[in-house]
Amino acid sequence: MDPLAAFIERPAESAVVLDFDGTLSPIVDIAAEARPVEGAVEVLDHLTQRLGLVAVMSGRPVDFLLPLLPPSVVLSGLYGLEVVRDGVRSDLPGAGAWREVVADVARISADRGPDGMVVEPKGLSLTLHYRTRPDVAPAVKAWAEAQAARSGLMARPAKMSVELHPPIAADKGTALEALTAGLSAVGYAGDDRGDLPAFDALDRLAAAGIHTLRVAVASPEAPPELVARADLLVEDPVGVLDLLRRLG
Repeated sequence: MDPLAAFIERPAESAVVLDFDGTLSPIVDIAAEARPVEGAVEVLDHLTQRLGLVAVMSGRPVDFLLPLLPPSVVLSGLYGLEVVRDGVRSDLPGAGAWREVVADVARISADRGPDGMVVEPKGLSLTLHYRTRPDVAPAVKAWAEAQAARSGLMARPAKMSVELHPPIAADKGTALEALTAGLSAVGYAGDDRGDLPAFDALDRLAAAGIHTLRVAVASPEAPPELVARADLLVEDPVGVLDLLRRLG
């Protein structure tokens, strides 16, 4: 059976949710330079006219995603801490109070953090990168743990980086369930460890009778557990785009 059949046959009841980095955009050394693969913007905009929901869910802040993606696409940034739908922005309750804490940690990290670490402030969270200096990974991880202990933020491992988030029960799984409530078919595509909670959410939805589809981008950096749990594998963001084109 075609794994896309439910989405094609019942488009108005279907949701397609996608990660950004490594899924819609090729991985780049400089985070600010990430862009959707050519053709993705047009395909996503077209699908919003056909499907019940088209969303991009990312560890990026929505301010980064807004100029890169069509306004018709729902955006969930910072693992669900902030959402933009139909031009209206909302923060997860309790998240806004952490903006000053995040800003303080970002400032201190930029001033005093390990040499070679790149600090990416995101408003409600921040990311400490070591992609351009893999040799400083242990120092970055230690710095992140120390800042988490000092500030009350939570450290999460990510792709060649460590993220610091408010201690709020929010991840791509909770965000996915909130976005897709009431729909009968839900597909998610991702490439990173941060996408595993979204796959967990799909398991819960499937147990409730929802048709689900797990898509993994099987890049060299993809975690084996994500690849093992996928219903479909693609090689790169171009493969994701080809899959989206099949939906309409």
